[in-house]
Amino acid sequence: RFQIQRGKTDPTGYKSLGDCFRTIFQREGLLGFYKGIYPPILAETPKRAVKFFTFEQYKKLLGYASLPPGLAFAVAGLGSGLTEAVVVNPFEVVKVTLQTNRNAFTEQPSSFVQARQIIKTDGLGFQGLNKGLTATLGRHGVFNMVYFGFYFNVKNILPVNKDPNLEFLRKFGIGLVSGTIASIINIPFDVAKSRIQGPQPVPGEIKYRTCFKTMATVYKEEG
Repeated sequence: RFQIQRGKTDPTGYKSLGDCFRTIFQREGLLGFYKGIYPPILAETPKRAVKFFTFEQYKKLLGYASLPPGLAFAVAGLGSGLTEAVVVNPFEVVKVTLQTNRNAFTEQPSSFVQARQIIKTDGLGFQGLNKGLTATLGRHGVFNMVYFGFYFNVKNILPVNKDPNLEFLRKFGIGLVSGTIASIINIPFDVAKSRIQGPQPVPGEIKYRTCFKTMATVYKEEG
């Protein structure tokens, strides 16, 4: 919701994270926090399969290019993220559309009805079920590039611990830091994706059209 609202002048905007939670709970009930939950659930299995399978395949292919291991991990992560984005983007369009619906959870259309409506109205292309694909490519590509590149490089530098508990903490800590850094770097793409896929400020007028233009607009207007 924070990513979708348009700055402090948005009449439907939230003042803080706490205000956002309170407002959603008061207006939409507890289930309001779970709007758009089905598309991510449906996408999760193919998304993970594509992510890790393609990462291994790209890593093997890059082995023939004699790249340094650290760079190979990062490039393989980028490739896996771009491939993953193509799979998940239609699910993301449906999810964001459902999440921006301010009606109660029980009053909003189902995921399948919403998907059919998007296809009927705007088609399967870049104005319809694949809206915001470039921003989604950026989001997943950058995240996986940073995550896999950082994780495997740091994991190979820090020595393995013989104590299984400490070894678990080593891997958990590296994964936590990797995910945090990757999220910080890729969040501008995520905001752009949400603005493009979400409702436009003025009905019938497309303000957020392309990934980098949307980033420039957000930076100019909101910092």
